[in-house]
Amino acid sequence: MIWIFYFKSTSPFVAENHPLISFVVFTWQPAYIFAAQLKIMKKFILAAVVLIITIGTYAQISAGARPGVGGNIPAIGHLYGKITDPDGKAVSDASVIVLQGKMDTVTKKMKETLVKGGTSANNGEFSIEGLPIMGQLTLKISATGYAALDQKVSFMSQPAAGQTGPPQGGMPSTDKDLGTIKLKTDVTQLQSVSVTATKPLMKFDGEKKVFNVDKNIVSAGGTAVDVMKNVPSVNVDIDGNVSLRNSSPQIFVDGRPTTLTLDQIPADAIETVEVITNPSAKYDASGGGAGILNIVLKKNRKSGYNGNLRAGVDKRGGVNAGADFNIRKNKLNFTASGMVNQNRGRTTGATDRTNLLDSPQTHVLQNIFTKQNGGFAFGRVGVDYFATNRTTFSISGVKVHGKFDSDDLLTISTDSLYNAGKISSLSSRTTTGNREFNAYGLVGGFKHIFPKEGEELTTDLNYFSGKFKNNTLYNTTYQNAFQQANLQRILGNGDNNTFTVQSDYVKPLAAKTKIELGARMQLRSISSNQYNYNFDYNVNDYVLNSSPSD
Repeated sequence: MIWIFYFKSTSPFVAENHPLISFVVFTWQPAYIFAAQLKIMKKFILAAVVLIITIGTYAQISAGARPGVGGNIPAIGHLYGKITDPDGKAVSDASVIVLQGKMDTVTKKMKETLVKGGTSANNGEFSIEGLPIMGQLTLKISATGYAALDQKVSFMSQPAAGQTGPPQGGMPSTDKDLGTIKLKTDVTQLQSVSVTATKPLMKFDGEKKVFNVDKNIVSAGGTAVDVMKNVPSVNVDIDGNVSLRNSSPQIFVDGRPTTLTLDQIPADAIETVEVITNPSAKYDASGGGAGILNIVLKKNRKSGYNGNLRAGVDKRGGVNAGADFNIRKNKLNFTASGMVNQNRGRTTGATDRTNLLDSPQTHVLQNIFTKQNGGFAFGRVGVDYFATNRTTFSISGVKVHGKFDSDDLLTISTDSLYNAGKISSLSSRTTTGNREFNAYGLVGGFKHIFPKEGEELTTDLNYFSGKFKNNTLYNTTYQNAFQQANLQRILGNGDNNTFTVQSDYVKPLAAKTKIELGARMQLRSISSNQYNYNFDYNVNDYVLNSSPSD
C-alpha cells in the first residue's frame, strides 16, 4: 500500500506550484495494523486542512499588500487613544489625521496622502476607523498652543528584540490602542499683527450714500465723468452731462464747493463719491435742488517713503499717466500727486424727425460727426501736521490746466411735403473751436477728536478759483449755389471764485442720536460773458450781434 500526501501553497512568498509539504509513505501491513494507521492519518489530514486555510488567508492579505499582486488592502484598521497636555489634562478639538505613503504616478516618487482624519472629544479621546492594516501609517496631531506631533503607526506585528528583518508569522491586528499621547506646550509671543480688509463698494452714512471707487479699474485713466457712470442713482448722458434725480447736482470736493467741473478731475485721484440727496445745512441749506455729489480725493498717510507710477493709452492713442509720492515721518506727512490725461474723442449721431403739425409737413434728417483732441493736467500737494494723537492741522493745494480743440460736421436734409410733391433742401455746417480752462484751490483744515467716540471739532478754510475762455467758428453752406455761406463766431470767457469758512462740532448723545452745531460763511463771485458775431459781407468783417450775446 502506498500513501502520497501533497500540499501546494498560493502564498506570494513561495514560488508558484512549489510544494510546501510533500511526502510519500510506503506501507505493507496486515489489516488490523492498517486500520490503526488509518485513524492516525485522519487526524493528520484534519490538521493539514486547518494549516492550509491559515496559509491561504495569510497569502491573500499579503497579496493585497504588495504592489503588482492582485487584491485590495483591507480598510478595517482602528486607531484610538487619548490626547492630554503635559499636566495630564485632556486636550479637546485637537486635529488628528492619518497619512500613508503612496507612489506618485507622475513624478514616480513617494508622497504622503491623507487617509482619514478627525478631532479629539472633550475628554481628549479620539477614534479613527476604516484604515488600511498593511504598510506603515503616519499619525499627525496638532492643537492651538501645542507643538505638532508626528508618530509612525503600523498594524503589523513588530519584530522581536534583537531580530533583524520583518517579523516571522503572526496576523496583523485590526485595532491599535495608542494609549495616552501628551503634547508639549508651544506658546509664541506675536510681535505684531496686521489685519487687512477691503472697503465695501457702498455704505450708508447718515444722510449720504458713500461709493468706494478707488479700486475701479474700469474708469482708470479717465475723468470723474467716467466714475459717475458706475455710481448708482447718478445718470450720465451721451454728452457727459451728469444728473441726480433728473436735475443737475452741486459738485463738492472734500466737502467744500469747487469751481472744478467733473471733466477736470481725473478718476485716479478719487477715493470715494458721496451722493447726498437731502443735504443738511452742514453742506448747503439749498442743496441745489437735486442734491450734492461730494468727491473725496485720495490721501496717503502711510509711514515712511512710498509712491506709485501708472500709465495707459486708449484705442485712439490718447495717453494718460500719473504719479503719487508720500513721506510720513514723525509728526509730518507730505503728499504730492500729478496726472495728465489726453482726450481724443469721436462722436457720431443721427436724427430722423417728421414734423406732423407743420404746414406743410417736414421731414428732417441730421447727421453729425465730432472729433475732439486735447487734454488736461492735474496736480495736488498737501501737508499734515499731527500735533497730538487727537489734533491734526492740514493744508493742501490743487492746480488744473486744460485745453481742447474740436471739429464738428453737421449735415441737414429737409423735405417739405406738399400735395404736389416735396421740395428738398440740403445744408452742412462745420464747426471749429477751442476752449481752455485754469483752476486752482487752497484748503486749510483743523480737526480735533475727543475721547468719546464720534465727538469731534473741525474748522476749514477753502478757496477755489477758476477761469475759462472759448472761441468757436461756424460755417453753414447751402445747396443753393446762389446763397452765400452763413459765418458766425462765438467768443466767451469767465471766472468763478468761491471762499468758504466753516466750523462744525458733532457730539453723540446716544447710539442713534447726535447733535451737530456749526457756523458757515461763503463768498462767491461769478462772471460769464458770451459774444455772438455774424459775418457781414458788406464790411467784410464780423459784427457783434447784441441780441444773443450775454
